[in-house]
Amino acid sequence: MHDTADLLVHDAELVATVDATRRELPGGWVAVTGGVVSGVGGSTDPQPAAARRVDARGCLVTPGLVNTHHHLYQNLTRAYTPALTGGLFEWLTTLYPRWARLDEEAAYTSAFVGLVELALGGCTTSTDHSYVHPAGGGDLITAEVTAARELGVRFHPTRGSMSLSVKDGGLPPDSVVQEDDEILADSERLVALHHDRSPHAMTRIALAPCSPFSVSTALMRATAELAERLDVRLHTHLAETQDEDAFCLETFGRRPVDYLEDVGWLTDRSWLAHVVWPSATEITRLGAAGTGAAHCPSSNMILGSGLSPVVELRAAGAPVGLGVDGSASADSASLWLEARTAMLQAKLRLGAAAMGARDALEIATRGGAACLGRAGEIGELTVGACGDLVVWPLDGVRFAGALSDPVEAWLRCGPVSARHTVVAGEFVVEDGVPVHPGLDDQLAVHRRVSARLQS
Repeated sequence: MHDTADLLVHDAELVATVDATRRELPGGWVAVTGGVVSGVGGSTDPQPAAARRVDARGCLVTPGLVNTHHHLYQNLTRAYTPALTGGLFEWLTTLYPRWARLDEEAAYTSAFVGLVELALGGCTTSTDHSYVHPAGGGDLITAEVTAARELGVRFHPTRGSMSLSVKDGGLPPDSVVQEDDEILADSERLVALHHDRSPHAMTRIALAPCSPFSVSTALMRATAELAERLDVRLHTHLAETQDEDAFCLETFGRRPVDYLEDVGWLTDRSWLAHVVWPSATEITRLGAAGTGAAHCPSSNMILGSGLSPVVELRAAGAPVGLGVDGSASADSASLWLEARTAMLQAKLRLGAAAMGARDALEIATRGGAACLGRAGEIGELTVGACGDLVVWPLDGVRFAGALSDPVEAWLRCGPVSARHTVVAGEFVVEDGVPVHPGLDDQLAVHRRVSARLQS
């Protein structure tokens, strides 16, 4: 340990390290130096000197939460009521024409506002699945990366894509699809431009054809080959709805997980959004392959998609993380809320003992890290891991009487927002307020852009 840490968060009610042994430290502390955790200890372990000390009395300290599925641009059409009369397919076809108006300004402002919203809910690392790239819209991914860097959050955007329009038997309109060659070339460009392979990286890129009903089989195969060559991760939507099952059977003569294997995606390089409808056999296959699942409980409920077999996926060995999904289906982007809802859904499906707050915290941290290929680096508080942590207050009316277990209290009481959200040792949220001074200006831009998209 360095003689003087940059940051010391001390005297917490409890530090939940979510490390390999799930160590919990009453009265604990965490030290961060050079953006990396340099020490973790309990009440009897000597604390290092520090340039900055943060008193965490009465608080729970956890690793930063990891968001494994989002569509940041969708907060521009948040709670767009005309789209919510049917299921996923109807919702998409209503919104595609709105999203066809996206440009760099829209991508930047939606990412800025969306990443601030996530940080307020204790998220320190977020992915994004940006799959709408209108002709002439500009470099939407770079616009997002710029916002993430200004805010200081860890960001894993994915280069999404759609290549099958309505005329090809797909769902999206012509205006938002691209040719396979253009998609692959831009994917390679973005990896070269932004993908940081070094430890503790702030920005990494993954490749993400949207879904079986919006890209060609050829693009799925070519993307898997490209990801292998560039050594980056793969992401797509899969097994989200029963409509998708029917589409895959009709179009490919097989179910979504079989299709996934056919195109070379059933590997530990991939993580999948939703995974609501896999069969028992498919769950076993996903687990054996080490293919990850991004569980999006709120979105799955709003769109009536169903209840994902999360407990079974984890038991089979599949990494499971949490996703807030786009703010046009989940509308509120809070990983705390998703963790709570994941716990409640599991209890509802399989009984009260099926999942506790610690399981949900593990999915929100370690599980997400595994989905993103960053196990041991994010999602836990251990020496050498990224200095990403959250200080959660457990006081006031909402926590009165919750004396027996700080972790259960954190998720069962509330709602609770982060008091402090720290990424790489730097405050992104301090005393419940975003540190970056530009939020009010961006909210005004966001309102203008949102009105343009919805008009």
